[in-house]
Amino acid sequence: MTMKKYLGIAVLTGTLAAASIAGAAATIRIGSMPVGSGWYVAAAAMEQALKPALGGAAVEVIARGGGVANPMVVEQGKAEIALSNVATSVWAMNGEELYNGKKATRIRSLIGGLNPVYMAIIVKNDFIKKTGLDTMDKIFTSGKPLRIVMKPQGSNVPPTVDMILAAYGLDRAKIKAQGGEIIQVNPEQTPDIMREGRADILLDTVLKGHPMITEVALTADVTFMDLSEKARTKLAANGVKPAQYPEWFKGQKGPTWGADFGTHLIARDDLPDEVAYTIVKTFLEKREDLVKAYPAFNAFDPKEAAKADNNGIPLHPGAAKYYKEHGMM
Repeated sequence: MTMKKYLGIAVLTGTLAAASIAGAAATIRIGSMPVGSGWYVAAAAMEQALKPALGGAAVEVIARGGGVANPMVVEQGKAEIALSNVATSVWAMNGEELYNGKKATRIRSLIGGLNPVYMAIIVKNDFIKKTGLDTMDKIFTSGKPLRIVMKPQGSNVPPTVDMILAAYGLDRAKIKAQGGEIIQVNPEQTPDIMREGRADILLDTVLKGHPMITEVALTADVTFMDLSEKARTKLAANGVKPAQYPEWFKGQKGPTWGADFGTHLIARDDLPDEVAYTIVKTFLEKREDLVKAYPAFNAFDPKEAAKADNNGIPLHPGAAKYYKEHGMM
């Protein structure tokens, strides 16, 4: 066989394979979070990597949802794949915690260990100076009015905040009864609220290069406090692992205690195996390009992608096929 003929067959085979994938999934919707969030940036980076790999299938980022909503978004077929936290995917599959018995039994993991996502407490320095409350324990046992800003429902942040408050015998109603306020807004609104002094405390997830957190750190004069031992213990009991995040932001004085949700990419069990396989293959092979667009992916080690602890829920068969072929499981 001549080289020219061989290359022609190879091109034809690749074209047919791409067409098969495109036919199997005409549109791939990626569940992320609203514009301004780290996950929106991550999903946009994945969109650019996946478009050529999926042979003409449309790829679309869904700019809503979050760590709590996305397992159910995939379960209900409103997105083919989605970013999710390992802890919340486990809760969703089992119907635990905030899911109140409603189970996402059809979700499967594609890629584990994408990046750590840490729960953090970020406090305005003028609040600390005015009140003298310079630790999380002091803040939540003070009885003083606390103005807290966080993401809307659908993110993993509100239920996590509820867990933290419960560790101190508090809830949202008690915060308001003490003269405080709970402000829930989309991420792009948060820097203005902190900068303008309309909130004193930001409870949110942080990761390397997070655009909104970076803006808050640079413009709002804040301190990243350690998540208290009491809060860490409460979260650990709910599957969110205590961990320190590195000194990434202005306002940190070194590594800071938080709690890691873990991040993975999920799909529904009926996503065609060849599509799931191609998504995993593309992500691992295009890792360097994805890191350029979303620095938090630099923490991703492809060798760790198939590990049970990094996925929490069963692997999709198409993903498992890729990992077995490459000696990763």
